[in-house]
Amino acid sequence: MFEVAEQGHKVSKKEFTARERDLHSALLTAQRKLREADFPVFILISGVEGAGKGDVVSVLTKWLDVRGLETHAFWDETDEERMRPRFWRFWRAMPGKGRIGILFGSWYTRPIIDRALQGLRRRDFDREIRRIRDFEAMLVDDGALFIKLWFHLSEDEQAKRLEEDEEGKAGAQRISPFTKAFARRYRKFAHASERALRETDTDCAPWHIVEATNVRYRNLTAGEIVLARLSERLSRAGEESAVPAPTHHSGAASGVLDSIPLDRTISDSAYSRLLTRYQNRLYDLAWRSRAAGLNTVAVFEGSDASGKGGAIRRVTQAMDARLYRVVSIAAPTDEERSHHYLWRFWRRLPRDGYTTIFDRSWYGRVLVERVEGFASEAEWQRAYAEINEFEEQLVDHGTVLLKFWIHIDADEQLRRFREREATEWKRHKITDEDWRNREKWPEYEAAVSDMVARTSLAPARWTLVPGNDKRVARIEVLRTFCRQIERALDSR
Repeated sequence: MFEVAEQGHKVSKKEFTARERDLHSALLTAQRKLREADFPVFILISGVEGAGKGDVVSVLTKWLDVRGLETHAFWDETDEERMRPRFWRFWRAMPGKGRIGILFGSWYTRPIIDRALQGLRRRDFDREIRRIRDFEAMLVDDGALFIKLWFHLSEDEQAKRLEEDEEGKAGAQRISPFTKAFARRYRKFAHASERALRETDTDCAPWHIVEATNVRYRNLTAGEIVLARLSERLSRAGEESAVPAPTHHSGAASGVLDSIPLDRTISDSAYSRLLTRYQNRLYDLAWRSRAAGLNTVAVFEGSDASGKGGAIRRVTQAMDARLYRVVSIAAPTDEERSHHYLWRFWRRLPRDGYTTIFDRSWYGRVLVERVEGFASEAEWQRAYAEINEFEEQLVDHGTVLLKFWIHIDADEQLRRFREREATEWKRHKITDEDWRNREKWPEYEAAVSDMVARTSLAPARWTLVPGNDKRVARIEVLRTFCRQIERALDSR
């Protein structure tokens, strides 16, 4: 695979000067057009140590307008990054629509290093590569353009550059201090890299292998690839995606909600006793989680007036305020709309030892966005797999993931709506939108049934909570919190 980048290509100084002028101008023109486009651009800078990747980044930032450009270098993980799933650091660095992100190092770096240096097992390496392929495909489905550049040096050329650097020869290529250590395992790196590139060289996100022996050839080729890919995509701006919608499965689990025992009740005395028991228990578990570095993500979904807020308050009352955060999800902001819909949730994940509670969540894509037509069928259909992959990464990190659907029937919702209208201090809770949503009760029930059937996978299953009696719902939520956290702590 890498032999194509060992041909000895060269560009003279005179030719470079002539081509650079036109390239620089064309890149700026394309970038100006990108500002009005509805997609982000990812430029991945990867390759052999000593190939001058850092210099390429510098050249690209010189040729492009930095006002529409974001550059991120990924190498050592910070403590903040280690305390969250691996892809958290990459989601935080994503460019918005109309912008370019240059990623010096990327999601490829660690799997390749772990395979070449740490002896990562083949099956684990392949699993990471499959996750990368799916990740890129997901972003492409959302409109992103990937320009993936791999800068290659032969083993002999890398050794030559190391020798020139050690001898301090004039004109020697600048190389990183990591080059010497990596050069000793050149063939292992080459083998791991070749497999990673081969498995992720897809139609939607192809690799471009660039020979890096000659600096002028390397830089011009990189710039011309960026220009060609960007110009081609801009020429198609506004076209409808040709990606077909997945097979429709609506209504496949229409009886899911019927199985919830909405007639369950509890006495005042039993409620008071159990509330105290589980809140005291959760208080201790939250501090134990802090000491053990165990983080928790809790998702609360339910129809309007189902009692999500009251259940959340009973959870937070049981925890020290320093240990949790409640995130209430409303309509996305302009900045959030310029990114993939999961972006705003990835950015809010808690670090190890803490809890984040989402009052509504990423499931809005397959609920309100589906029913109200804010997402196309292709978008909400593929969201099931995207959400399952997202949650799998949380669980792989060790996160306790709790998902609650608090369910009430239509009669109970109507009673609560009327109570809110009649009670002055509750009146702000009822809106015209609530009444409009109620008119689509059957459509929402079908969406919820599909959601539960297609995303209730071990170990991220839904807890279906009967909500007609608010006290029953609150105890069930607290009991599940305690049971799941305690189980996770005991298994460590």
